[in-house]
Amino acid sequence: MWIIRMLFSCVALLLLAFPLRAEDTGEQLVRQLFADMKAGNALAIEAIISPAFQSIHQDGPRDRQQEIALVEHLNMGSLVLGDFVETREGNVLVVTYSVFTDERIAGERLSGNPARRLTVFLQTSEGWRWIAHANLQSM
Repeated sequence: MWIIRMLFSCVALLLLAFPLRAEDTGEQLVRQLFADMKAGNALAIEAIISPAFQSIHQDGPRDRQQEIALVEHLNMGSLVLGDFVETREGNVLVVTYSVFTDERIAGERLSGNPARRLTVFLQTSEGWRWIAHANLQSM
């Protein structure tokens, strides 16, 4: 019996020393989201995007359907993501990060300079849902 207690104590100490980080989840979600956008994978976006989704881009706001349409016609070249900062409150995960890509939105080529983005996810019983996005890239 003391061996089991010792084992549980060791596991508890390891979890305290190396806690699971919410940062890993947010970065992973954003990286997958951008991989799907770059690939033009609208089905993957439809699976994660919330019915209540809203975004803001340099050319105006978008709802769920408009964002899916954007992804279907997005022409994204090379992509570098970094500078991830995350906060979590309950089932809401907010992620800010930088994006460097050669990108066209609505036929307009963006500047190509690194831009800050903000993405919000909601954890539901079906998994993470993408609920909001801000693209701070200037044209």
